[in-house]
Amino acid sequence: MAAALPAVALLLGCCGAPLASGVQDQAEQFFRSGHTNNWAVLVCTSRFWFNYRHVANTLSVYRSVKRLGIPDSHIVLMLADDMACNPRNPKPATVFSHKNMELNVYGDDVEVDYRSYEVTVENFLRVLTGRIPPSTPRSKRLLSDDRSNILIYMTGHGGNGFLKFQDSEEITNVELADAFEQMWQKRRYNELLFIIDTCQGASMYERFYSPNIMALASSQVGEDSLSHQPDLGIGVHLMDRYTFYVLEFLEEIHPASQTNMNDLFQVCPKSLCVSTPGHRTDLFQRDPQNVLITDFFGSVRKVEITTETISLDRDLTVFENELPKDELATEPLKYADQLPVAQIIHQKPKQKDWHPPGGFILGLWALIIMVFFKTYGIKHMKHIF
Repeated sequence: MAAALPAVALLLGCCGAPLASGVQDQAEQFFRSGHTNNWAVLVCTSRFWFNYRHVANTLSVYRSVKRLGIPDSHIVLMLADDMACNPRNPKPATVFSHKNMELNVYGDDVEVDYRSYEVTVENFLRVLTGRIPPSTPRSKRLLSDDRSNILIYMTGHGGNGFLKFQDSEEITNVELADAFEQMWQKRRYNELLFIIDTCQGASMYERFYSPNIMALASSQVGEDSLSHQPDLGIGVHLMDRYTFYVLEFLEEIHPASQTNMNDLFQVCPKSLCVSTPGHRTDLFQRDPQNVLITDFFGSVRKVEITTETISLDRDLTVFENELPKDELATEPLKYADQLPVAQIIHQKPKQKDWHPPGGFILGLWALIIMVFFKTYGIKHMKHIF
């Protein structure tokens, strides 16, 4: 019996090694991207009503990244024009990305950080590099670090090696490449995904030279990026082709999806986009097949690893004794009842005490005097004073 014990221990050791190795592989796979937070910089560089589609492009991406978990506090949204409030918009406070007019991508909770003439090349580069005035509010800052995965999406009118900002200035591919290098030197990102939907979009990532950058474009050099979804009611196109099919692809993604970047490369072939989408991965250290879509379009959750055992079955009597009696709820509240918004909605308006308007008394006195003069004339004025 004693001789059998070492054999059992040896067998358990042999079986435990692969088990521990499997757990370690799973942990490495879970943390394979090396990032702890996600950021998104979404930029529409075009003004005027006929560029409606560029605003819809940006708002559609904004809606997708919020749905997948990136909060507004980690999104820098730059819109060069406000199509929702444009006088030509037949449906004010809405921006639609599909001709069936069912999906309002403007929504009721959009937070635009840079709007109208704030969307400039200078402000865009300052956001990326962090060279902004101290008085700039937090919502207008890209507070990333060396563990941040950043999605940068840009759309507008461009050409070979440049992207126009509001038809008044332009950013070149060299300036963009240098800004990304500054970000890398200042440890402002872990990995960066750059997507651009514009004519000759591939020319914008030709000069990139910083590590850990993956880039996608809607068209090759010499090609136009075409629009999509014409709407006769408002007289403009609602989206661009490339972004339309990218967003159609993202609608099938959920936070636990295992879809990788290679699938994103195939979403808009030339038969659909008419132009030839391009991508660049030579600067990226990981194989795109091992990069999940949610590594950039989603948001990671903070995880704390501990070796201690935590009991979840805590004694409720001890917990109740620790709380003051006024904090003990007699009945568990429903989730909707815990929201102050629900309380505000269901509150009856309080009756206010009626007070005459400020000019009411003065007008009343004027009316009395007019009636007096009309009845008695000015000769009876001495009886008043």
